[in-house]
Amino acid sequence: MTQISSFTRCIHPVTRTVGRYERRAPARNLTGKKFIGTLFHLFLAAFLLTCTAGTGRAAETAVVRLGLLQFGTVSWEVAAMRDGPAARHNLKIETLPLADKDAAAIALLSGQVDVIVTDWLWVARQRAAGKDYTFVPFSVAAGGVLARPAAHIASIADLAGRRLGIGGGPDDKSWLLLQAYARKTANIDLAKQADVQFSAPPALNALMQHGRLDAMLNFWQFNARLQAVGYPEVVSMPDMLSALGINQPPPLLGWVFRDSWAAQQKPAVKALLDASFDAKQRLLHDDAAWQKLRPLMQASDDSLFAALKAGYRAGIPAGYSDADIAAASKTLAIMASIDPATAGGLADLPAGTFWPGYRR
Repeated sequence: MTQISSFTRCIHPVTRTVGRYERRAPARNLTGKKFIGTLFHLFLAAFLLTCTAGTGRAAETAVVRLGLLQFGTVSWEVAAMRDGPAARHNLKIETLPLADKDAAAIALLSGQVDVIVTDWLWVARQRAAGKDYTFVPFSVAAGGVLARPAAHIASIADLAGRRLGIGGGPDDKSWLLLQAYARKTANIDLAKQADVQFSAPPALNALMQHGRLDAMLNFWQFNARLQAVGYPEVVSMPDMLSALGINQPPPLLGWVFRDSWAAQQKPAVKALLDASFDAKQRLLHDDAAWQKLRPLMQASDDSLFAALKAGYRAGIPAGYSDADIAAASKTLAIMASIDPATAGGLADLPAGTFWPGYRR
């Protein structure tokens, strides 16, 4: 500021007051090396201020408010993201613990959080209702049907008349696909021919272990816990999809947020997705990275720890492309054939269900 004031006095006459009168002091002429030196310092100061401001903007940390299920595998990945990838992408993740899938949806709808992880079927129904939610793949991992050993269930046909637990609600994507599979392979309507009970994934495991269910369709990580202690798998979700003619499993879960939020927070959404894929690659190849996650995984022994690690790795998407969208669209058509109302009356994915602003 001293240089700027000096320069101002050099090029403008200085007003001086003498009694009631004012007179202008003659401007001092600044020529030659002194004038050039003053200009140089002014331009240098302006340049340094610009550079400093630019550096501040480049290093600014993006903040994302994430709704996080207390029992979900997303918490594993968020921990891995915080262990390096988030900082590399100038990302800060603020988490809100949530009890279940419905609570996550409410948190997003009410603006309590910016992002949740849920399925594209929910997103498709929201877009059909005029909302601008959109989806980027998080995982292709899916569960399957497990049976209680004493129930002697060997195939889907054996589920007729049995107590069947479903993780989630009546509109759960896996439940719709199981119904389609049962109709095609066993010609049974599970919604009518089985005693169906809907509950949260942890509760289903408890009901199975207490003998109050004969079989269940649950999230893969909860299935893994029971498989580790001898509960047999009747059919996996990949096998169901293959039997239904879907050879490329669609990403069933994804990061979900609003188009309008993404338009206003482009650095934040890109940082989140880049950090997510970076963390996945590290967890895919680095066994040591899993040791930090083990307390979150609640793996009681090494065999369960290995099973959970393998299950997560199997669900890592290879990327995000138009082939994922095509697989999801085909899957939706099958769901709609089972229960048009649950599928939101949709025969195809509404435009924008999968976010076009990111590819990997």
